[in-house]
Amino acid sequence: MDAYQLKQQEILEQFSTDPGKGLAAEDAQRRLEEHGPNEISSSRRVSPLMILLHQFKSPVVYLLLLAMGLSMFFKEWLDATAIAVVILLNAVIGFIMEFQAERSMEALQKMTSQSARVLRGGRMQEIPSAGIVPGDIMLLDAGDMVQADGRILESTDLQADESALTGESLPVDKSPGELPADTQLAERTNMVYKGTFVRNGNGKVLCTATGMKTELGHIAHMVAGAKKAATPLEKKLESFSKRLIGITVVIVVLIFGAGLLNKEPVLEMLKTSIALAVAAIPEGLPVVATLALARGMIRMARQNVIVKKLSAVETLGATTVICTDKTGTLTENRMEVTNALLPAVEWRKKEEKPEEESFHNLQRVAVLCNNASLDGEKGIGDPIEVSLLNFVQETGADVAQIREKFHKLKEAPFNSDTRVMGTLHKGEEKHLVSAKGAIENLLDICSHSLHEGETKELAQEERDRWMQETEKLASSGLKTLGFAYRELNGETAEFMENLVFLGIAGLMDPPRQGVQEVIDECHGAGIRVIMLTGDHPATAAHIAYELGISENEQDVITGKQLEGENDAWATRSVFARVSPKQKLDLVNALQSDHQIVAMTGDGVNDAPALKKADIGIAMGIRGTQVSQEVADMVLKDDAFESIVTAVRQGRVIFTNIKRFIVFLLSCNLSELLVIGLVATAGLPFQLAAIQILFINLITDVFPAMALGFTEGDDTVMQQKPLDPRKPIIGKKAWGMIWFYAAVIGGSALGAAFTAEHFREGEVDVHAANNVMFYTLILSQLLHALNMNEGKEKFLGGPLMRNPYLVGSIVLSAAVTLLCLFIPPVKEALRLEMMPRLDWLLVAGFSVAGMLVIRLGAAVFGRRD
Repeated sequence: MDAYQLKQQEILEQFSTDPGKGLAAEDAQRRLEEHGPNEISSSRRVSPLMILLHQFKSPVVYLLLLAMGLSMFFKEWLDATAIAVVILLNAVIGFIMEFQAERSMEALQKMTSQSARVLRGGRMQEIPSAGIVPGDIMLLDAGDMVQADGRILESTDLQADESALTGESLPVDKSPGELPADTQLAERTNMVYKGTFVRNGNGKVLCTATGMKTELGHIAHMVAGAKKAATPLEKKLESFSKRLIGITVVIVVLIFGAGLLNKEPVLEMLKTSIALAVAAIPEGLPVVATLALARGMIRMARQNVIVKKLSAVETLGATTVICTDKTGTLTENRMEVTNALLPAVEWRKKEEKPEEESFHNLQRVAVLCNNASLDGEKGIGDPIEVSLLNFVQETGADVAQIREKFHKLKEAPFNSDTRVMGTLHKGEEKHLVSAKGAIENLLDICSHSLHEGETKELAQEERDRWMQETEKLASSGLKTLGFAYRELNGETAEFMENLVFLGIAGLMDPPRQGVQEVIDECHGAGIRVIMLTGDHPATAAHIAYELGISENEQDVITGKQLEGENDAWATRSVFARVSPKQKLDLVNALQSDHQIVAMTGDGVNDAPALKKADIGIAMGIRGTQVSQEVADMVLKDDAFESIVTAVRQGRVIFTNIKRFIVFLLSCNLSELLVIGLVATAGLPFQLAAIQILFINLITDVFPAMALGFTEGDDTVMQQKPLDPRKPIIGKKAWGMIWFYAAVIGGSALGAAFTAEHFREGEVDVHAANNVMFYTLILSQLLHALNMNEGKEKFLGGPLMRNPYLVGSIVLSAAVTLLCLFIPPVKEALRLEMMPRLDWLLVAGFSVAGMLVIRLGAAVFGRRD
């Protein structure tokens, strides 16, 4: 049986512990050797070497290594060196970014050595928390962190903040006594758990579990067992690389065979085939992908978002579902009075203050029956009492003035038995009793109620009505608190009786500003938002409805109900009182349905799901060390709005990577088509291997990389997420790539054919070769401006506004022309000065090709 179910005497006998003396020193040492230190196994620090090796785990890098090996085998040292530089550049950039992110995380995780007070041999001792053993008697006071799981033996006004473990937003009252067998973790009021905090009171606790056997340890086990799946980008690039290898091999073999049939020299065709193979592989892809992700990572760091892995930015851009915690993520993590219900008047937040005596009395009781104080917006003391002072101040009363008028004489503190707090004050003329607490308990000590300044006897019918009103407020997600008072002529020992009931206040943890707009934007982007919380179902449902997560306040399911509904994840948007395992199961279910899941959280209870999700997002301020360790990114300012910024950035990056791939493939395939057709037809103006590599270098470096820096526009968040089951380049996109390649290749061949046959004098094969060479380069450079995605405009769109792209086209054209004036380069590339007519052919056919592609884009529409 679990510790919370046993009777107190039974559990003391089970652990062989004397509650008055604790364990003997020898017994404690024996148990420490048997159970081990009271520590949670944490994830290992990632070494710099592992971060570096991770940069080489990519199908495209494997492909480049193969191409580099072939180049070295055939002694094409220039090609091999160029590919090696690309691989190393990609690795260095990725390593620097991920290494910095890892160090940033270490700065967030400030480890502190904890101690604990225990009874040993009848004496209180302070020992390191690692030395606590099962059976120890732990002594807890307000402000302490609980160092091990334990059963409460004695308590005085004990309250624990368990939000990090259960998601419950308010401190939980704790007291001795056994509980039923099916009691949920969040409702086990006779237990305290490792990693939680004592907010009020004190207690004597029997340690029942330490280390990895605690509830915190169980979560650590789940975290270790939650394996991270490959990111969408990694999966898509792997699939794309396999397909590209197949296409490249087939085309290169065909061209090599055609060359041999036309009696071309074998060595020359072998060199050409290797050059084509290298040209077909988009060796700039790893660098462009890494630079695009790194740029997004840097931009997000400026917005207080630490991204631990480059791929996390893109993954968030592909997200289809965001599973979010409620407390502190969607809400402010502070209480606020939103309703006040009195016999003759009802007040709601943002309404004018009622000029009613009962409302003034309620304000006065809220100040006097209160031990908190205001210090700026946060205040000091119990969250509920701070919220009452803020309410009084916001409704026009002066807190300090009220306290000056009434001197406090006595206090009857709140406890789990009476569930009511009362204070006795001396005023200028009379003594005043102020009381607040649970409505059902407060009504038991009230004999009258205040109606429009007149005191009337509190009949049973009115008591029942107040209880109905309380249930109505509670069902709308509010925490309720009753208020009462009484005027006395003098001081008395028994002042908590025959009180005058004033009314009820409803409190809630309000939604964070701007969150509703963020959720609306998520819905507009085709992203489903699911709330997971350990809070009360009614509270969760109300907040979800108010924020637009759900369409009605009945759309909520609890952890208990979830066990009988295997497909609840598909139909429900709000999950309350869920355990860490249920959160993990929900992520697994969504991923099984091919969803890309982002999970936000701050507590230890969120850690397993954070790790298993495609993208785990932890909170930097409220987030526990465990949640930050396993997450992929950390919001340093805890702002939920940053998630949508990251989604947008991720989508822009993914779009840019897709632009880059489409651009390079269409350019590289155009070269394959040109050379294939020339070899098959036996035409005399074939491109040399060095010319192919130069064309590839000019188009792959500056314009292709500049595409990775294109800024998105508003249309990027008006599209549905890309189906994770679809490849990065779909069938339609492949069709358009072949169309682009055919147009570019046709333009080059057309220009060369025209230059060879329609000129004055003898046929000049060398001039035709130069015209084809320059037409291919200019056509490909202009083709970069055709890489619009989705609903982007051509003129005035993101591409035209990209200064890097425009500059790269000009720079690449200038470098190409400069080669004519450097004799060694000119000779190696077999170039010569061309007449004006040939330049007109180059420009005319290149522009014509671009216009045909624009016309095709208008006819066939989007590539995806």
